[in-house]
Amino acid sequence: MSKDIELCDAPFQFVDMAIEKGTSAPNFTLKCKTAEGLVDYSLGDQLNKRKTVLLFFPLAFTSVCQDELCSVSAGLDAYEQLNASVWGISVDSPFAQEAFARSAGIQIPLLSDFNREVSAAYDVLYEQLLGFKGVAKRSAFVISESGEVVYAWSSDNPKDLPPFEELQAAL
Repeated sequence: MSKDIELCDAPFQFVDMAIEKGTSAPNFTLKCKTAEGLVDYSLGDQLNKRKTVLLFFPLAFTSVCQDELCSVSAGLDAYEQLNASVWGISVDSPFAQEAFARSAGIQIPLLSDFNREVSAAYDVLYEQLLGFKGVAKRSAFVISESGEVVYAWSSDNPKDLPPFEELQAAL
């Protein structure tokens, strides 16, 4: 089911559901651009080692996304103490993400879902956002060491930030 909503006088459409708590997390491997080059990040590599927080965000170089990812970067020690890795995911290219991370001081890996496969697997793609098709919805998932989704949150409004207290409690 899709709906139209007005945001900044521009319509966007969304699909109602993301994957749910209690399901197996779809495995994936995505690229992250670092100073050393392109690096693969695989959810499967985290299994039986660490919990993983996935933060899907709409677009690099936007103010709400920057606020979210900088805030998480500033509090990264709290996630480390909870034995969790935090990854940001958007449909931006890994090269744009690297420039975004450098310019904003973002310390978490930003993974490129340029082909939109992971966002589709987690069911967090807007049909349309501000005239752009296939942009990731702002969403947060906590994946256990065994690969189960233990926390799922997704917003239909790209200006909403995840409830980080709930997310950390799930860790």
